[in-house]
Amino acid sequence: VPMVGFSSLYRLYPQQPTWSSVVKRVLDAPSVRGRGRGVHSGARNTPARLPFSHIIEEDVAFFTRLLAGRAVTDPDVLAACNTDWLKSVQGKSELLLRPQTTEEVSQILRYCNERNLAVSPQGGNTGLVGGSVPVFDEIILSTALMNKVLTFNTVSGILTCQAGCVLESLSQYLEELDFIMPLDLGAKGSCHIGGNVATNAGGLRLLRYGSLRGTVLGLEVVLADGRVLNCLSDLRKDNTGYDLKQLFIGSEGTLGVITAVSILCPRKPKSVNVAFLGCLTFQNLLETFQCSRGMLGEILSAFEFLDAACMKLLERHLQLTNPITESPFYIVIETAGSNATHDEEKLHKFLEEVMTSSLVTDGTVATEETKIKALWSLRERITEALTHDGFTYKYDISLPVEKIYQLVNDMRDHLGNKAKNVVGYGHVGDGNLHLNITSPSKDPSLLAAIEPYVYEWTSSVQGSISAEHGLGLKKRNYIYYSKPSEAVALMGNIKAILDPRGILNPYKTLPDDLH
Repeated sequence: VPMVGFSSLYRLYPQQPTWSSVVKRVLDAPSVRGRGRGVHSGARNTPARLPFSHIIEEDVAFFTRLLAGRAVTDPDVLAACNTDWLKSVQGKSELLLRPQTTEEVSQILRYCNERNLAVSPQGGNTGLVGGSVPVFDEIILSTALMNKVLTFNTVSGILTCQAGCVLESLSQYLEELDFIMPLDLGAKGSCHIGGNVATNAGGLRLLRYGSLRGTVLGLEVVLADGRVLNCLSDLRKDNTGYDLKQLFIGSEGTLGVITAVSILCPRKPKSVNVAFLGCLTFQNLLETFQCSRGMLGEILSAFEFLDAACMKLLERHLQLTNPITESPFYIVIETAGSNATHDEEKLHKFLEEVMTSSLVTDGTVATEETKIKALWSLRERITEALTHDGFTYKYDISLPVEKIYQLVNDMRDHLGNKAKNVVGYGHVGDGNLHLNITSPSKDPSLLAAIEPYVYEWTSSVQGSISAEHGLGLKKRNYIYYSKPSEAVALMGNIKAILDPRGILNPYKTLPDDLH
């Protein structure tokens, strides 16, 4: 189907204000002109419902005919899909759709666009910013049944699969073929690859294999009006015009519904080692990181950290055992290479260097798979441990590496005894801090003390308020702390072209002043 120009789209829907007209008004407004880093438009937690149509019996009948038993209205089933993983956001959708094919997604969106019905795309629903559940009564479009591997090229290592494939299932499929996924997350047992791409998920392997913006070679996307944009590619080089797939990577389902992905997968390393180390100071930790990059070089695949407060939560709530002497900071280092003797020799020299120079006070190394998993669990299960500590306020911040832990210390000083725990962990290799603050229960006064302080602090050091979780519902109005108003307005223009009625994942990613 030929692409429709913006002017044609406007003629199709003259009764609705276009996104670009709204963007122009916002950009021209005195309150926005000159808005700089560190200023935001106000952060209402709950937006006002936009004038979308309400679902009627005829709509349910249409979807029931189309999906044959996969249009769900059972309140018990819908309850789980209406609630996010953190149990912090609650939607009111009364209809869950489970397509199996791209054509079914196309027909669903075409119908919803004509009826002005809002849609909430949903994968594994493991998001942490409220981006994967409805805010009001949006129709939930689940990719759970779109879970087939379409092709895999054992020469190039390019995998093409449907968007609903679970990340861990893809990893198991590839490992049998001597390959791995370039992405690894703590939520791998539940998250979908389509959702990973839609949120540009980072994870534990980004240091070695880069972000999804580099490893995703192609996408198939269904646009708001039902058109299928087939940009699936198995080419690593394609310099013909704009790289349209990049629009949808990280767009959180607001521009189109990803239905299939082509992704470049590396060979499975023949030798994997994991070291778990202790440091007395964060400066020692940073110097250990610098040393690891120089001495481990091409085999360094991960460099993660957690603080002593995280370790206490792991011990208290999950009964995990600290394998080394108690320390203020802990490091998880993974090496992955093709020659076990060579890798172990490099790792041994590195460990000797950091121990003799007193950068590291204690440590242990694992080469067997079960022991490797045990060490990784000390990093991957922190989120789980936090859920047992009370209500958690989660922040995913990108900072200059040397500033990572300063925010944790400053937040502790800022909050005093208002919080139960303030902990920090994350990906040192890419400057990504996960700042988590717990309280016995949901506490509006604590939240008011955290926000916008955390975003102002981040902006003051030229960081990003979202490193890998996205903006979703919770952070949408803080976008101006990381992006200038001109960039936000341009995002609104792109939304206007691709989704003029704004039916795709409304109330997410873009700030309220663009709605």
